[in-house]
Formats: sequence, C-alpha cells, structure tokens
Amino acid sequence: MKIAISGKGGVGKTTIASDLIRHLAGRGFSVYAVDADPDVSLGTALGVPDEELLDQTPLIDLKEVISEKMGDGALYPLNPRVDDVLDRYALDFKGIKLLRMGGVKAGGAACYCRENSFLKAVVDSLVLDRDEVVVMDMGAGIEHLTRGTARGVDAMLVITEPTPISVRTAKVIGKLAGELGIERVRYVGNKVRTDRERRFLEESFAPGELWAVLPYDEEMLEGSLEGGGSTPAKGQVAERVAAIADRLVAESRAGAATKSS
Repeated sequence: MKIAISGKGGVGKTTIASDLIRHLAGRGFSVYAVDADPDVSLGTALGVPDEELLDQTPLIDLKEVISEKMGDGALYPLNPRVDDVLDRYALDFKGIKLLRMGGVKAGGAACYCRENSFLKAVVDSLVLDRDEVVVMDMGAGIEHLTRGTARGVDAMLVITEPTPISVRTAKVIGKLAGELGIERVRYVGNKVRTDRERRFLEESFAPGELWAVLPYDEEMLEGSLEGGGSTPAKGQVAERVAAIADRLVAESRAGAATKSS
C-alpha cells in the first residue's frame, strides 16, 4: 500500500501522517515513512530524537552516493538501481523506516538534473518495487511524484482546514494528483471547531470525496509546543485517524484483488 499525503502548509498534514504511520506500524505493517516535504520534519512528528535526525543526511545531499549511482559524466542512467540506498540510509525508529528526501533542486546556475533523477529513482523503487507500506508526507507541489510513480500510489490524502483558501489549495493539489494518474484522491478536514466549519467542509466537496473531519485538539497543540514534536492523537481524533488507516488498507486490498482477478 502506497499513500501520499499533501496539503497547504500549516493544515496539520505531517501530524496526521505521523499518526497514520504509528497506527499502521502498530497493526504490524512494515512501514516506510518518507519525509518528502523539505519544510517540515516528519521525523520530529514521529518522535525521533533530534540527535538521530541530525545524523541522517537527506538523500539529495548524499553527493558520493549520487555520483556512484548516476556517474560523473555528461550522461547518466535514468533508472539506476537504488534498492541498497533504501536499506542503508533509512533510519529505523520503533519499527518504522524513516527516509528524508530533501527538496527537489531548482534549475539555475548549477544543473540539478542528476540529483533530481536520483530522487525520482528512489521514489520509483519505493512505490513500484517494494512490498512494504509507504506513507509519503509531500509538499504542496507534490514534486517528487511523476506520472510513472503516481500510478503506483493507492491514494492521496489531501488535508484541509475549514477555510476557503485552504479548500481552494486542496482542490488544486487534488487536480494535480488526478492529472498525474492517481485515481483515488480523498480529502480530510482538520482543526474543525464548530458545526458551521464542519458543514462548510461537507458542502465544499462532492459526495464521497471528504473522508473524515477531525476536530481541533488543544492538547495535541500544547504537547507539540512543549515537546518539540507531535503528540500522538488521542480520543476522537485517534479513532478517526485509525478509521482512515483501516479504510485505506481495505481499499488497497480490494484494489489488489481486482487487479489479480
């Protein structure tokens, strides 16, 4: 099962991603947690100690590895073998394998085609070749996904707050995901305080698109401020996140059964 999670900055997608990962790992799945958003630390949200995160170099900054896999000449392989990279550079934390991708490099004075192709190969390997569960915490631009890799993604969860700007951004992300070939794009409302906000979200999406509405949780915010990371969801939020995870698993298994029949 391969899940991508995206949304406008600040909507809580990394917190939700970390709770989904914890739940799936708790159910016995082998999970790769992929931090593909350069602006937010999924590792911190999962509770990985700072000293361990500081020791983990983002994949795009592994200059010697990239040189080894891609070569140093003007031409380089478009599909290098990178299976060993996943095994060597994933940080194992409580049974969860954390990979930090680093940001896609922009063009300019230096050409980063080689580095970006290396990242694409890593994502291809994770999404298309591995049997483990993969949960990718994406940036709003979902730039790590291409048409090829997106076909291997079971679903994209787009997180939104109950505001017009956040919903508009969520729909743009959903449209991009659909254009890449991701068939199941689902929306999750987060930080909902009132019935009016809940109704606003329900009326903003077509039937079946909005999978869940998560209430605002003051305790989670206070915990993250005190501990520097994300406090695991509790109560109603935990129940709804678990329901999302279980529904993702059920949909993935149903899809696999359909393909094999």
